[in-house]
Amino acid sequence: MHKNIIFVVLAFILANIGSLSAEADIDQVIEKIDQLYRSNTSRGEVEMEIITPHWQRTLRMDMWTYKMEKTFIRITSPAREEGFATLRIDDEMWNYLPQTDQVMKIPPSMMMGSWMGSDFTNDDIVRESSLFEDYDYQFTEVENPQPENLYIKLIPHEDAPVVWSEIIMAVGESDYLPVWEKFYGENHELARTMYFRDIETVGGKTIPTEMELIPENEEGQKTVVRYLHIEFNVDIDEDIFSLRNLQSQQ
Repeated sequence: MHKNIIFVVLAFILANIGSLSAEADIDQVIEKIDQLYRSNTSRGEVEMEIITPHWQRTLRMDMWTYKMEKTFIRITSPAREEGFATLRIDDEMWNYLPQTDQVMKIPPSMMMGSWMGSDFTNDDIVRESSLFEDYDYQFTEVENPQPENLYIKLIPHEDAPVVWSEIIMAVGESDYLPVWEKFYGENHELARTMYFRDIETVGGKTIPTEMELIPENEEGQKTVVRYLHIEFNVDIDEDIFSLRNLQSQQ
């Protein structure tokens, strides 16, 4: 009897140690993913390939960021879209239309609209949620798991500024880098999937340099984003993040 009690106590202790270890590991995973593309500042050149059943085009753009607060994007090619620019400051967003030389502030009703005809929304450009702060998370199981991956379910806090009811992600067990993320809408149906590829060390960080976003129920449609060049923690003139610069076409 005494031995049985000792065995039960030891089993309980070991189980809780394992649980605490797993909890610590998942915190490390989420924190690494959260900080993957973030820094005090960044500057880069990005290519966005938009593919639909009826047309296809590729945009090139320069991009600057300041912490989680500000983003500035200016399209450099093709000629038809050259000069189009987007400015984000906190939760506010403006687009500059060079054809009409007008600045348009994006109203809340248009935040779920497409950005430049891509599968990314205006809300994707504006929102800078934190997986670590805005979600509860736990390891989970998926169909047809790969042994080299870990799988995590994320549920947003009730007051979190996000539109997804749930995210399921796969990350590499050896490097904690994302492999794919599945986003679920309010009805808990799959809305879109993001795939991460082409891991490189750039700007002192090891990151996937290509992301492919595929919307559900949109056959033959996807958007691929590639980092052509990126630098982290560089000196940036804060005047870049201004309405005056938005209209400068420089």
